[in-house]
Amino acid sequence: MSTQVPALLDGLVDDAAVFPPGSAPLPDAVAAHRRHRASWYADLVGPLLVPATRLPELADLLDPGERIEVGVIGDVPLARLDAARTGVDPRLLVRQVEAAVARRGEDPLPGLTQLVELARRANRPEAAGTDEVTVYAEVPLTFGLTGALDVLAAARAGGLPVAAKFRTGGLAAELFPTPAELAAVIRACRDRHLPFKLTAGLHQAVRHLDPETGFTHHGFANVLAATLAAADGAGVERIAELLTATDPRPLLRCVEGDLAAPRPLWAGYGSCSILEPLTDLIRLGLVNGGFDA
Repeated sequence: MSTQVPALLDGLVDDAAVFPPGSAPLPDAVAAHRRHRASWYADLVGPLLVPATRLPELADLLDPGERIEVGVIGDVPLARLDAARTGVDPRLLVRQVEAAVARRGEDPLPGLTQLVELARRANRPEAAGTDEVTVYAEVPLTFGLTGALDVLAAARAGGLPVAAKFRTGGLAAELFPTPAELAAVIRACRDRHLPFKLTAGLHQAVRHLDPETGFTHHGFANVLAATLAAADGAGVERIAELLTATDPRPLLRCVEGDLAAPRPLWAGYGSCSILEPLTDLIRLGLVNGGFDA
């Protein structure tokens, strides 16, 4: 185990190399993931995220005795997702399943009901002895959000390993929530004791304007500081203030005292690059290390 990645950052970045904007070929993504998992910063890296339809292709790339932890991203209808998960090669260790439950403006509850049932089947009592599979429900930050979080919180309180997932970027401006919107949903998850994951747009540590797209991106260090503040009881205004910051210094003041503790609430996020967030963490002094390989 690496001693250079603090506990607060353990598993922060899932390896989404095959997804846009990186869109790496799967063989290249697998080779890079092997290097990440063998590196000094391995503790930072979560599972390799792979679309459900590409799991057989992934299995063909593994050595006979090799095993790899994966997160299955639903690119099939929810009714077919469980079959895609259960039919995988045993060398693929499925740690999480993630799927959108609705499009923006749609009622998320029907899809959410299906996904909660998938979580129940994936973690059924007769599967005792197998590793837990966490199911992340991607919920749009629009119609039906509060009700969806209530359903997830109730299922989790009943013992199911379910959590929320929110989109923080994409190819359109409306896919980037404002700091106030993201702050409200972080507090809503805090109030429900509901972990959450984020996806898209978190390419750098600190909030910034992308000159190529004109979109302002959230920073993962902003989210980390905001989540720690929320866990300590902060309200929406304070959480949003941290999400809005473009100066890393107030973020570091929030984070540095908690580096040795497990990360609350925020399960992490998927990134098409592992080295970009790692480089930012080194520059900020949150990770001690260098690229010596």
